[in-house]
Formats: sequence, C-alpha cells, structure tokens
Amino acid sequence: MAEIEKIQKSNIDPVFEQIIPKKNPKRANRNSPIGLFDSGVGGLTVLAEVLKQLPHENAIYLADTARVPYGGRSPAEILKINCEILNFFAGEGVKLVIMACGTSSAIAYQKVKDQYDFPIVSMIEPGARAALSVSKNKKIGVIATQNTISTHAFKKALPGAEVTEEACPLFVPLIEGGFIEAEETRKVAEEYLAPIKAAEVDTLILGCTHYPHLAGILRDIIKVELIDPAIEAVAEAKSILASCSLFNGDLTEGRVAYYVTGSPAQFEVLGSKLLGKNILGVKKIDL
Repeated sequence: MAEIEKIQKSNIDPVFEQIIPKKNPKRANRNSPIGLFDSGVGGLTVLAEVLKQLPHENAIYLADTARVPYGGRSPAEILKINCEILNFFAGEGVKLVIMACGTSSAIAYQKVKDQYDFPIVSMIEPGARAALSVSKNKKIGVIATQNTISTHAFKKALPGAEVTEEACPLFVPLIEGGFIEAEETRKVAEEYLAPIKAAEVDTLILGCTHYPHLAGILRDIIKVELIDPAIEAVAEAKSILASCSLFNGDLTEGRVAYYVTGSPAQFEVLGSKLLGKNILGVKKIDL
C-alpha cells in the first residue's frame, strides 16, 4: 500500500526517467484510431462497448498477454508497463486511449494522464458515477484485482456511499484459461461474494474488465445491480471525441487491429468466443 501511495503522489517518478513518454508523431485527425489495452481478454468487454457506441471508429486493441495478470505485479512495474503501451499507441497516432484495465486505471492513470498528447480514459470514475446513479441504499460493493482493491480507488470515488471491497485474484487466471463456465469458477465466485452479500449491497461494481465475462455466474449468486464501468467509460470517450470534433467522418463500419505480446493463436480462439465475432490477423509485438 505504501508503495502504491508513493507512486501516485510523487511529482517526478523514476519510471519516467527510464521510459520517456513519447509525443504523438502523427497529428491526430478524425480518421485516427482509438487505442484500448488490457493484460488480456478482459478489455474486450470495453471493445464490445466501443463497437456498440462508436461503430464507425477505427480501433487498436492491445492485449499484453505475455504479462497477464497485472493484479499481482508491483505498482512500479504496472506504471512501467503502462508507459510502454502508451508509447506504442503514440507511435500508432491514436486520437484517444481507453485504459481498458481496472488495475492500470487504479495505479497508473493519475500518473500518466497528463504525460501524453492524447486524452486517456480510465475505468474508475466512470464506474463510480454509474454505481452512484443506480444505487438506492448507497451500499455499494466492489470486486477487483488485489492491486486495485489496495488502492481503494473506487472507494475514494464513491463519496457518501458505504463501500465493501473484495479482491478476487483467481478470476483473471480462470477467465484467461477459458474456465468461465466451470464449476470451479462458480465455487470461487461464491467464496469471493460472501462478504459482499453479507454487507447487503444493492449495487456491485465489476472493477476489473475481465469480470463482465462472469456476469452470468455472478447474477446467479447475488441479486444486485451489476455495474460494468465500460459502458460509462466509452460514453465518456464519445463525449471527448465530440468536444474535439474528432468523430470519424467515414460512416462505414470501423476496423479493429489486434496486437498481443503473447500467443496470437491463443488470443484469437478465446477472444473470438468472448467477443462474439471472429478475431483474425492478430499480430505479436515486443514492447
């Protein structure tokens, strides 16, 4: 916890001495792509929302599968990884980046959001706004990775609410392994959600972008309003593009380019299943 606070509060971070944030070499225009990234397939829940709300936008999705999961990595490592990824997007000339990762949003967002010349959208504030708008008893649950829970990022963004937080470290490995409907996953979920149920929350924030993939199981276990921060986060991205007059002028369906740092074949198989459409032509890159 102390390490996380040190990174979030420091004015000049040592990471920026090693990895200098790159300025966008290409001037962003209406046809420039939107960037999205996550440690794996979790961010596809955000991409699905982009395809729904911003169907004409081109996008680049980066899955850092060689380093999944992020939830147990040190804050300094998370910040370094985020800089590497954002530098990649700068080189691709993106006009906006959606940080489609709860852990990155909780740990790195405040440090990197002003270091680049394109807007960056996190999952924290949009998710909190959505939860506050629907909760009737202001008892709100948050499930996320251990790193995200340790920052209390969602709790800080939920003033006036009684917040119950629970780390769910096994969810990401189970989802990345394709065990979404397995009985083992259900048993793990029941254990994680026990304190949430006991707190009598009426709203539950899915604080990791992987977790909406488990929505079916979660709804069976706990009868509350599930909040997927992706919906509000993409709405925020849409608002930013509108304010900057950067909507894609081409009214045809947008194109998505996929990149991974691990196995393209593995991502194509699992990603296609989770996104509900074929993912082909995934390219492997080294950050």
